[in-house]
Amino acid sequence: MNENQGTFRDVYLVDGCRTPFLKAQGQPGPFSASDLGLLAARELLLRHPLEPYHVGEVITGSVMPSCDEVNISRQIALRLGCGHRVPAWTVQRNCASGLQSLDNAFQDIRTGRHDIVLAGGVEAMSRSPLLFNQKMVAWFAKFQQSRSFGGHLKLLPQLRPSYFAPVIALLRGLTDPIINLSMGQTAENLAYRFGIDRQTMDAFAHRSHQRLEASVESCYFNKEIMTIYDDKGNFYDADNGLRRDSSAEKLAKLKPFFDKPFGMVTPGNSSQVTDGAAFMLLASADAVKKQRLPVMAKVVDCQWAGVDPAQMGLGPAHAIASLLTRQKLQLDDIDYWEINEAFAAQVIACIRAMDDEDYCKSELGLEKPLGSLDEEKLNIDGGAIAQGHPVGTSGTRLVMHLNNILQRKQGKYGIASLCIGGGQGGAMLIERITEEQG
Repeated sequence: MNENQGTFRDVYLVDGCRTPFLKAQGQPGPFSASDLGLLAARELLLRHPLEPYHVGEVITGSVMPSCDEVNISRQIALRLGCGHRVPAWTVQRNCASGLQSLDNAFQDIRTGRHDIVLAGGVEAMSRSPLLFNQKMVAWFAKFQQSRSFGGHLKLLPQLRPSYFAPVIALLRGLTDPIINLSMGQTAENLAYRFGIDRQTMDAFAHRSHQRLEASVESCYFNKEIMTIYDDKGNFYDADNGLRRDSSAEKLAKLKPFFDKPFGMVTPGNSSQVTDGAAFMLLASADAVKKQRLPVMAKVVDCQWAGVDPAQMGLGPAHAIASLLTRQKLQLDDIDYWEINEAFAAQVIACIRAMDDEDYCKSELGLEKPLGSLDEEKLNIDGGAIAQGHPVGTSGTRLVMHLNNILQRKQGKYGIASLCIGGGQGGAMLIERITEEQG
């Protein structure tokens, strides 16, 4: 489709696997991020006639690994049995880290650097650390520098109760230091700009739970989600953020969280803090033939965009517009969409922006609106509001599930997209491979 694509190799999605997404319950979850990554990656490789050392590299997206998980991708690769010679590296693009890993795998295969890449994302948000504040850190530094017992005693009276106030890394990480706004506050900005009321947000959130419940009942996630066991013998075989009793009435009772007391963004119409991991196998045509691998879809293209950090949720609209323009496609050419539900207001704003003539001309540089996105093609099995949003993982989950939807619905094209904290957006276009193409 792109005149320059003839110089590159085709890149195929072979398969994908993920753990259940486990909602944070106010204390550290049962699995570390590297444990989750290992479980998902191992299950994926066991499905195919591959040894771990057949993989050319391992790329993992992760935003907040623990202090024991530096270059968490290398740890996963070694524990997986890839061996010392298989390189592994970790990428961080906030909410789209899992999509970034797939894009890097795509680029490395299409340019001939590798034939098979294991790429995905991991996050254990429930285990995000509590940190000492700067006053406590400064006091500790003086304490360490003092060499005598008397010196230590003199420093003790300098301790103040305020020094023990922790820095919550998760909340700090979800706040943009450039504009000093949390991600939820940027969603409030979009709600105001596009006239999105509370009822519309809550209706969107309720629909996410309804769609997820219907898809679970239809067993649409059976191939995608593996069962995992903790060290106490408990097992987890499904996303546990689903609220089967969700209703518009219950959602309406929740209070604003990010802009108290007058805002409209609540925990009910926002994504959930979650632990989870997802991995996919990508391969060249030569590797598919040599290793006798199945082929489900082809990665066509990927696009990244930057936007005003104060309106970071509009990133998908910008990435999607550039992607469609380059590929000479229209909105209606895309059969199914997966747009991450960071916030209901954010997804709705993207839909409205792409159909707004002034926005498309002034912000996207288009002569006319992209058009109206058919919401019956969007997140048809629910999204992050119901499933959860383990930040480093979600990009991989979106592409994986979009791939499965295209197989189930016999669609041709699908786009997965996310907004990104800090004011960015990413989008990946995939094409289902038919028997004739295979």
